[in-house]
Amino acid sequence: MKSTSVPPDSPAAEATVDATLLDSEVVDENNLKRLLRRAGRTLATPALEALELLLDASTPAPARLTMLAALSYLLMPVDLIPDFLPVAGFSDDLVALTAMVGIWNNHITPEIRSRARRKLDQWFPLGR
Repeated sequence: MKSTSVPPDSPAAEATVDATLLDSEVVDENNLKRLLRRAGRTLATPALEALELLLDASTPAPARLTMLAALSYLLMPVDLIPDFLPVAGFSDDLVALTAMVGIWNNHITPEIRSRARRKLDQWFPLGR
């Protein structure tokens, strides 16, 4: 296996450690828990930020409505353009996702991110 020098505190170093952990035959349970906690936190971050944005009183009603409509459309089993069609199948999903991300970027504040981070800290403690 080829070795390269990566700064120990970089995300690349964490990814290398995670890949090594997953490739090994014997897994230390504490390392596995830490890995799963980190993955859960990474996946939960945008969801909690979106929830906090929807619940925030300063978020305009049209922005909330558009986000809820986009989320509902993405979760619906029926699409305007069926997903099994090559390329075109996901274009309607991409439009809904783009609308949601655009609103998110325009309205998210440091306070909303902070509230989401506090919930993440409760749900996924960063014990080393």
